[in-house]
Amino acid sequence: MRRTDRTADRRVLAVGWAVLLATAATGCVSMPSGGAPQRLEVSQNAADALQVHVYPVAPHKGETPRDLLAGFLDSSNADQADYDTAKQYLTAVAAQNWRPDAGVVVLAGAPSSPLGLPPAENTVSVELQVTGKQVAALDAKHSYQAHSNDPYEQTFVFVKESDGPNKGEWRISDLPDGLIVDQTNFKNTYKPVHRYFFAQVDPSAAHPQTSPVLVPDPIYLRRRIDPLTEAAQATADGPSRWLGPVVTSRLDDVRVLGASVGENRTATVRLEGGDPAACKQMAQQLFQTLADQQSKLDRLDLSMTGGGCSLSSAEAALVAPGVLAGTDNGVAAYIQLDDGRLTRYQDTGLDPVPVPGVLGQAPQPGQFRPGNGAVAVRRDGGAAAVVGADGRDLVEAELGDGAKYGEPIVHSRAPQPDQGLASPSWDGRQDLWLVDRDPAAPKVLMVRDRTVVPVQVDGLGGQSVQSLRISSDGTRIALLVRRGTGPTTLLLGLVQHGGTAQQPTARITALRDIAPQLTEVAAVSWGDTDQLVVLGKEADRLQQLHFLGTDGSQSTDSPLQGGESMTALSATEARLPAGPSGSVGSGGPAGSAVLASSERGLSLLKDNQWHEVPTKGKAATAFVYPG
Repeated sequence: MRRTDRTADRRVLAVGWAVLLATAATGCVSMPSGGAPQRLEVSQNAADALQVHVYPVAPHKGETPRDLLAGFLDSSNADQADYDTAKQYLTAVAAQNWRPDAGVVVLAGAPSSPLGLPPAENTVSVELQVTGKQVAALDAKHSYQAHSNDPYEQTFVFVKESDGPNKGEWRISDLPDGLIVDQTNFKNTYKPVHRYFFAQVDPSAAHPQTSPVLVPDPIYLRRRIDPLTEAAQATADGPSRWLGPVVTSRLDDVRVLGASVGENRTATVRLEGGDPAACKQMAQQLFQTLADQQSKLDRLDLSMTGGGCSLSSAEAALVAPGVLAGTDNGVAAYIQLDDGRLTRYQDTGLDPVPVPGVLGQAPQPGQFRPGNGAVAVRRDGGAAAVVGADGRDLVEAELGDGAKYGEPIVHSRAPQPDQGLASPSWDGRQDLWLVDRDPAAPKVLMVRDRTVVPVQVDGLGGQSVQSLRISSDGTRIALLVRRGTGPTTLLLGLVQHGGTAQQPTARITALRDIAPQLTEVAAVSWGDTDQLVVLGKEADRLQQLHFLGTDGSQSTDSPLQGGESMTALSATEARLPAGPSGSVGSGGPAGSAVLASSERGLSLLKDNQWHEVPTKGKAATAFVYPG
C-alpha cells in the first residue's frame, strides 16, 4: 500500500473521531419563552471516552516534496512520544535540531500549501510555504493563547539527499520548531488539564493566611502520551509565564519519574530531587493536578529522594482551589427587587426571602437608597457592599437582624449616576474591589477594613475600566474596558499586592485579551476558579453566552444559544451540591449555577435547564452570587 493511501486512512480515522466527538459534545441552550425548559446537552468526557489512537506512517521511496510535507504534518501529530517517525522525513541535521516541544500552532483548517510545478529532474532544493488562519497556539510550557484567525505562513525547505541510506530521496532540511495542527485534530490529540500553584502571600495583609490556596493554571497536553506523568512533570516545570508572578511552587528542581492512579483511587508519584521538608506541599499541588483528570481521588502517595509522604483527600481540600469562594453560601443567590429590598434565593422551590437587617427592608423617604445593579455580598454571606442610587457613595451593611448602613466608605465626584461607582466585587480575603467611572478621574479601588487603596492598572492604553470581577483567590481579575464611547471588551489581569499593613498597595498588571473573537462584551462573571461566563458577541453574530477558560479556550465546542435576549448575568465559583442521582448539578461546564436576566425576567441555569426565578411580582433590578 502506498504511503499516501495509508495517510488517507489515518486522516479518515482522525477526522471521523473528531466529528463523532463534536457530535457528542456540542449542544445549545436558549432562554425559556414558555413551555417546557430547554436542555443543554454537553458531554464533558466525550473525548476521554473515545480512545482512538493515531499511528504515524513513515516516508516511502520516490515521494515528492509535497507528499513528504503532508506525511510529515500527519506523523508529527500522531500518538508517538518521541516523534521518531516524523523525524524520518527530515535530514539527519534537521532531525537533530528540530524542537517539536517548542509549541503548537493551531489553524482553523488543514494546513495548505500553494500548488506549483513539480521540481525539475536536476533540482536539488525546493521551498514550500505552509499557510492558514491561526486560531490558537500553545507555548513551550503548554499554555494556550487564543488568536483571531491571524494569517499564518511558514517555509519548509526540501533537499535531495546526495549520500547515505536516503540517497536520491527528498527530505526536509529546514523547518519551524514546534508542531502545526488544525483545530479538529487538536481536539483529538490534546486534552485540557490544570496544574496548580500556591497563591503568593500578601505582604500587606494584617493577618497573613496560614493556609494558602491553590490557583489553577490551565494547559493542554497530548491526550494519550502518559497524561498523568506529563501533567505531574508540567507542574514541576513551573507555572505559565503569565501566571508566574502571582504564584509559588514547592516543586522547583524536581523531576517526575512516574505517576499513576490505582483501582483503589490512590495516586502514586515518584520524584527525583526536591526538599523532603516540603513533601506535603508538593503532594498538595500534585493531588489537585492528578485529581483534575480522575472522577475521584482518595489519597496520594509521594516518594522522593530522601523521604516521602501521603496526603488524604481531606487534607488536600484544605487548600483546594475555590476554598475561598464561599462554598457554604455560594449556592444562594441574592436578588434586589425594584422596591429596594435585597432577598436571598436558595433554589428550593420557595420564593426569595428578604435578608435580615436594613438591606432586607424597603427604603423609606430620605433614607439611603441602593442603586440598580450595584450590590455585592461578601463571600461568607455576612455582609454586603452597596452603591447608592446616585452612583456617588458606597456603604456596607451586615446581613443580620438590626443591622444598619454604615457611613459611606467611598465617594465619587461623577456628574451622572451611570458615570459613578460600579461593580463592587469581593475576593476571598474580604477585600472589596470596585470601579469609579468618573470621566475626570477614572480609577479602580480596593477597600480593606474601610481603608481605600487606589489600584494602579498597567497597560490600559487609553481605555477606561467600566466594571470588574475579582477571583476568589484574589490573584486574577476580569475587567470590562472601553475606549471612549466604543464597545466594551474583556481583559484579564493579575493582581499583585505590596506595601505594609498600615499602607497597603495593589496593582493590576499583565492584561491580556482572552476573547479576541468577541467584538463586544455585555457582562462577565466567574463561573469557576478557572472559568469565566461571558455575555458577548462576535462580529456579524448575535450576542451569546460563552464559557471561557482563563486562557481564552472555549469550555464548550460552541457558544450557548439564546444570549441575544439577555441583559445581565451572574455566576458562582462555588460548586453545587450533588443532585438526586449523585451527579453535580451544573449551569455549564464548570458545575456552577448561572443567573441571567432578559426581557422575560430572571432565569437560573442549573442541571442543564433554565428555571424561572419567582420574584413575587416584583422586577429584579440586581442579582448576584456572593463575591
